[in-house]
Amino acid sequence: MDNLLQEIEKSEVKKQENFLEVNALESEAIYIFREVAAQFEKPVLLFSGGKDSITLVRLAQKAFWPAKIPFPLMHIDTGHNFPETIAFRDKLVQELGAELIIRNVQDSIDQGKVIEETGKYASRNMLQTTTLLDAIEEFKFDACIGGARRDEEKARAKERIFSVRDDFGQWDEKNQRPELFDLLNGKIELGQNVRVFPISNWTELDVWSYIEKEEIEIPSIYFAHQRNIFVRDGLIWSAEDNVVFRAEDEQVEERTVRFRTVGDMSCTAAVESYADTITKVVSEIRDSKISERGARIDDKRSEAAMEKRKQQGYF
Repeated sequence: MDNLLQEIEKSEVKKQENFLEVNALESEAIYIFREVAAQFEKPVLLFSGGKDSITLVRLAQKAFWPAKIPFPLMHIDTGHNFPETIAFRDKLVQELGAELIIRNVQDSIDQGKVIEETGKYASRNMLQTTTLLDAIEEFKFDACIGGARRDEEKARAKERIFSVRDDFGQWDEKNQRPELFDLLNGKIELGQNVRVFPISNWTELDVWSYIEKEEIEIPSIYFAHQRNIFVRDGLIWSAEDNVVFRAEDEQVEERTVRFRTVGDMSCTAAVESYADTITKVVSEIRDSKISERGARIDDKRSEAAMEKRKQQGYF
């Protein structure tokens, strides 16, 4: 009994420590949002319906309260998103009364701008870049706010909070501005735009701790649930759709799983879990030895997969 009480007490102490850390991170993110509004003429918040972009929405609400968020949300829709995520996206936007811009990868395919992949590991994730760059040009956005974090993938550790892209949408990691003393320089040349990362200094655990602290609603897919799946290359794939390629010898079974990240279905695997509440998820993430991106097959195509995509204009 004493050991149980000690464990509960330790858990509560860790929770309060995490809350203190995210309070400081929240203040930094709110400052960044306000700098975006002050320095750019036409910003947009890139929104996928995932936990990081949902966190960005809450931070934006706090930054400009009691006014509405002063810029639109934009989703680059691969057409292969989890249904739970799309349903949540639409519900949240309606509750916010926010403007949502949707641009579809399928349109880029139909226009012959990109070629859809085929085969066992086919994915539309890389095709998003063309659709995103076209949307930036269409609306003349000069700042795109995204939810990248420094613990996700090593290429993202090279980013600045204000990360400049050239007039082709490309990223040169060797030509980024210093951000000493948190001074953010939003001056850009004609044709350039900036990707802004307000939660750049956050970790996955920070995001979940913030969701817990703020009692933010998130899609059910993040919590443990029964799902039809199949296993390939040691990863667990959803078998509840016609998107993910499945060979005849890959057998469908039912397991209790959840998703740590909710990107394109074709490259996002699940993890076995019984974490069905935010508190349990936070505890699971704290004890995890595997990174969140370990379930994203698109990052494993090569050692520099993410960096190459970012250089081409990926968010």
